[in-house]
Amino acid sequence: MALLHSNMSETASLHRISFQLSVIIPVYNGSRYLPRCLAALRQSTYQDYELIVVDNGSTDNSVAIAQSFEARILHCPGPSGPGAARNMGAQHAAYDVLVFIDADVVVHNDVLARIARHFQDDQELAALFGSYDTNPGATNLLSQYKNLLHHYVHQHANEQARTFWAGCGAIRKDLFMSVGMFDTAAYSRPSIEDIELGDRLYRGGLRITLDKQLLAQHLKEWRLRSLVYADVWCRAIPWSQLILTRQGLLNDLNVGQTQRISALGTWVGLGSLVLGLLYPTMLWGTLLALVLVLSLNRGLFGFFWRLRGPVFAGSVVPIHLLYFLYSSLAFAWVAGTQLFPARRS
Repeated sequence: MALLHSNMSETASLHRISFQLSVIIPVYNGSRYLPRCLAALRQSTYQDYELIVVDNGSTDNSVAIAQSFEARILHCPGPSGPGAARNMGAQHAAYDVLVFIDADVVVHNDVLARIARHFQDDQELAALFGSYDTNPGATNLLSQYKNLLHHYVHQHANEQARTFWAGCGAIRKDLFMSVGMFDTAAYSRPSIEDIELGDRLYRGGLRITLDKQLLAQHLKEWRLRSLVYADVWCRAIPWSQLILTRQGLLNDLNVGQTQRISALGTWVGLGSLVLGLLYPTMLWGTLLALVLVLSLNRGLFGFFWRLRGPVFAGSVVPIHLLYFLYSSLAFAWVAGTQLFPARRS
């Protein structure tokens, strides 16, 4: 009886929401994951939405898949990046709240209901986003690490955010249009166009909320080459450029003080390891640096341990150290390219 009462209460609550959503999914050769993405939306507890799939120049059967789910199909010349596809979808959307979902993301069945409830109950809310869940679709080590890291960072971030995430996020259409939509001139490929949009919203005095219960499964399979390429060229370098041109971004999400000290400690440890080949006593520096980095990140590694066990937690330590190395190197390179021309002048 209790379960029946709970289900009846949930159904009644959903009926009280009268908010229409425009769900926009950009896709480029997404036939591997798109069926699961669209099937999850079909299973949503909230169904008052239109479905717009924006094809970004696919050469596979992504369009046919979207048609089979009765989606409205738009064609964006491409590949021109997801920002351009989302902008096109927004321009053709019929309703007041835009919901952006990536084609390789499977939303939980309460996501649309939560979004509608947030915007209906809070008229001052400009944008809303969630995080990946703890059940990545790909089972290999790098995919598990990458997606669980995303989950951990978002779950420990400030709920009053100054960023945005378009993998599973929503925004009022009029505000999205008024701030100029996604910046496709600066970000013509998958990058930090959503982070930059969030910063623009925040600087405009608009409120963004991170709902930590707004969860979605990520299906993407990461390999070392694709992970490093995406982290460096699509995130670290453009994010560093954004940080250096806009004040206040340095302590947001995973670029806080703890991460900066961890990156420095990792470089000290690596330097001590190299010198240790000539001067064995320097190896103590490597050990101390490792202890420092592990201590600073004990919450993250404890999370890995609790969720996937000690073997997994130990296995991802070198991956996370590598992340600190190439991310900080990217920041240093961007800073150097901006500082040295100024010195020459």
